[in-house]
Order: sequence, then structure tokens, then C-alpha cells
Amino acid sequence: MVSDGVMTLMEKGVVTNRYKKFHPGITTCTFILGTRKLYDFVNDNPKVINLDVGITNDPTQIRRNPKMCAINAALEVDLTGQVCADSIGVMHYSGVGGQMDFMRGAALSEKGKPILVLPSQTSKGISRIVNTLKEGAGVTTTRAHIHYVVTEYGVVNLYGKNYQQRAKALIDIAHPDHRETLERAAYKRFKTLY
Repeated sequence: MVSDGVMTLMEKGVVTNRYKKFHPGITTCTFILGTRKLYDFVNDNPKVINLDVGITNDPTQIRRNPKMCAINAALEVDLTGQVCADSIGVMHYSGVGGQMDFMRGAALSEKGKPILVLPSQTSKGISRIVNTLKEGAGVTTTRAHIHYVVTEYGVVNLYGKNYQQRAKALIDIAHPDHRETLERAAYKRFKTLY
């Protein structure tokens, strides 16, 4: 998706696409959503092309760009690394978009980085790193595909780690108010934490 924020970054020379191997120098997207200024900016702009989602979200196309960095958001992550990004329990919250496509494409890219970001807790103080996903929550990105997870308390790489190592790493970047509860849950679930 191209939004006003992307337009601003392009205008300031921050987004240049000069390192891309697939459509070098061009911003590719599936849809554009924003202000009249954005629509005027993209109209007949040779630096922006709108492509079918079957191309933009195809992991085999995404991986063609070396050092691909895909940053996606989540609502919650469980201690094994399962990611929910589209529901709060059984309540539908948003679509999954291309999260899995971009996580997979970046993982396959030469020196790529699939990154998942989330605040450590909700505005009501509920941990977003949890023992298990809420009942009825969908798994957007599987634990087999998760690599980097980022909160305001740090970054961990879960790729190749066992459940105990994953739990320990995720607890280390959880909000401090929830770490003890998560440690008890992890110990009960995995019988050991370290």
C-alpha cells in the first residue's frame, strides 16, 4: 500500500528503491490510499507502479530483492512464536494483508530480515506477549516462519530456537509488569525455562 507517508519519504529522497533488483528505482504497490495530494503525486508518476497483488505479494518476487526487510505488526504473540494479527480472540479486528507473504519473502531473500513489531502491552495494560493466543484467535504467521520480534524492550531472533529458548527470549522483551506471570506460565507449560 502506498499512503501519504510513503509519498513524503519519496519526496524527501528517503525512499529511492535504488537497491532493488525487481523493479529498481520504482515504488511498487497494489493499492493507494490517502489524500488528494497523494493521488496527484502518483498520477502519471513513472516512479510508482500499481501491480496485481499476485505479483506484489508473491514471496518468489519479494525474495528477488536482496536484504529485503519486511516489517509487520501483530496484536499478540504467544510464547512459542505464533502470531495473531487479525483478531482479538474470536472478534475480527483487521485483515492479514500480505503479512505471511512478506515474512516468507524476506526470509528467503539473500540476507533478508522478516521483522514483527508490537507494543509490549495494550493501552489497558494487558500483555501482548502471552502464554497462548486467545481462544478463537487466528494464527497469521506460524511459529515456523517467525524470525525477529521487536517491542520497546528489545529485539529477539526466534528462528531455529526451541520452545524453551523462544519463551525465554520473548519474556525478555515483554513488559516488566508481566514477566513474572509469563515465566510461571512458561515453566508450567515447558517444565523448564532455560
